[in-house]
Amino acid sequence: MTTVLIADDQPLQRFGFRMLLESQDDMTVVGEASNGAEAARMTAELAPDVVLMDVRMPGLDGIEATRRIIAGGGRTRVLILTTFDLDEYAYAGLRAGASGFLVKDAQPEELLFGIRAVATGDAVVAPSLTRRLLDAYVHHLPVAVQSDDSPDPRLASLTEREREILEVLGQGWTNTEIAERLHLAESTVKTHVGRILAKTGSRDRVQAVILAYDTKLVKPS
Repeated sequence: MTTVLIADDQPLQRFGFRMLLESQDDMTVVGEASNGAEAARMTAELAPDVVLMDVRMPGLDGIEATRRIIAGGGRTRVLILTTFDLDEYAYAGLRAGASGFLVKDAQPEELLFGIRAVATGDAVVAPSLTRRLLDAYVHHLPVAVQSDDSPDPRLASLTEREREILEVLGQGWTNTEIAERLHLAESTVKTHVGRILAKTGSRDRVQAVILAYDTKLVKPS
């Protein structure tokens, strides 16, 4: 059973989400928050598997609430909701530690799939959309300056193959594409991705893509 906390300042929106989620045999809503401060507090108390987090809420917004939840070190994962698929707030949410984002006009099955994916440790942002998002907004956020002869320490433990796979992850390749183009079994690719996440401390695939940008393995087009 996947437990979900809904954070949205619109009562009708929360009601709609609750009705949808509780119609599923494998999901239950453990609480509702109307702002970011409530979301952070209730997450600490209830430890849900997933927080469905609106971005724009009064007081503490969804970005800062996400940052506080992730900083708490629990197992809860955050799925950001935004009005537009290229909203800079969604990018900020990913940077804050969210495991992905969806637009609010997504189909019900997309939302359900997203929650299940996040709950199992996957990311819900399609690789191509991740690339568009990062390309559009990476220049708004500061990144550490690395000299050419001083590699980023977060990459130090990666093998040559793992660095190669991290680079193409940042370019938006799916596991299937990586397997086909690098002539690997898809199970091998999944193993490499798992090792990359573990070695770099990335929570999920989205965070690994952001790392690829931060370390200049991939540059905005």
